[in-house]
Amino acid sequence: MTMTPRLRKFALTAHVTSSVGWLGAVAGFLALAVAGLASQDAQRVRAAYLAMELIGWLVIVPLSVASLLTGLIQALGTTWGLFRHYWVLIKLLITILATVLLVVHMRPTSYVAGVAARMPLSGADLRGLRIQLVADAGAALLVLLVATTLSVYKPRGLTRYGRRQYERDASAQP
Repeated sequence: MTMTPRLRKFALTAHVTSSVGWLGAVAGFLALAVAGLASQDAQRVRAAYLAMELIGWLVIVPLSVASLLTGLIQALGTTWGLFRHYWVLIKLLITILATVLLVVHMRPTSYVAGVAARMPLSGADLRGLRIQLVADAGAALLVLLVATTLSVYKPRGLTRYGRRQYERDASAQP
């Protein structure tokens, strides 16, 4: 089923907005993770980890789900299709994996935020976990940039299913 041009533009706008929002929120999360790790000010460290938990659950997770759902709508409602082009399939897999890993990653974020809410964190407290938060956020940012690059450049290459559909459509034309 192909969407009308007006609906396609609306769906594309929703997808781009949620995807770019996800990317920006992860960049903000990374900035807070670095500040929480590097700062010597106990109040700043506490604020950073409390804000990271809020941003994670209330902004990043919903935007990742919205990006996944609007991407599926875009793929299924346009001629790009979900399984026709390698770049769409790879982007779908990246988005699913990133969303699942994000939800898993929120557990240590919530743990550090819970500890920060109860007591001030010194430079040595939970250091390994705090470094992990920075590394995970940096990796997430890189993965989201790869997905964005795929969306912009749309590398050529049809899947086996896409080639069969293309051949079937070409043979059906007079």
